[in-house]
Amino acid sequence: MKIAVIGATGTLGRAVFAEFQPRHEVIEVGATRGAQRVDLMNIDSIHALFASIGHVDAIVAAAGRVHFGELTQMTPEQFRIGLDDKLMGQVNLVLAAQRYVNDGGSFTLTSGIVGEEPIQYGASAAAVNGAIEGFVRGAAIEMPRGLRINVVSPTMLEEAREAFGPYFRGFEAAPGARVALAYSRSVEGLETGRVYKVHR
Repeated sequence: MKIAVIGATGTLGRAVFAEFQPRHEVIEVGATRGAQRVDLMNIDSIHALFASIGHVDAIVAAAGRVHFGELTQMTPEQFRIGLDDKLMGQVNLVLAAQRYVNDGGSFTLTSGIVGEEPIQYGASAAAVNGAIEGFVRGAAIEMPRGLRINVVSPTMLEEAREAFGPYFRGFEAAPGARVALAYSRSVEGLETGRVYKVHR
């Protein structure tokens, strides 16, 4: 298969890239680094990416920023970071790139445990993750040409514990390689409209 991994230079993306690389043609795509670049908040950038790499069998999105902060101090601009970047970035990818995915191919998006298990300073992340999962369920019944769409909801990665551990006290982390298996299940399986939870 020919698989484009968006966010392949990030912590999660590197694990996903490593999972697929031994048996597929995997294209490394990042926002500022990587073999290919894309800005998911810019539709023209998405079209330019696929004009360069051509059609693919699967697209994995392991990218997107959210703002963690105290709700009583949060500004609308801070709340919109996740809405514009993580949520609409992935929605833009599906809307713009579906024409570049071969018949029977797939999209795999990324949400996160905060959509289901709230944490302090995580109201924006909870809203974004929940919206991504709702989008996937709704989009799955309308995808053309046998295309599939799923979402992976990971817990905190072991490799990200230093950066995010203070937000996730009491949560069990998972190694990136284990989380990456859920992306393999989505891309190499037959299901659609699924939320693959890697929470324990």
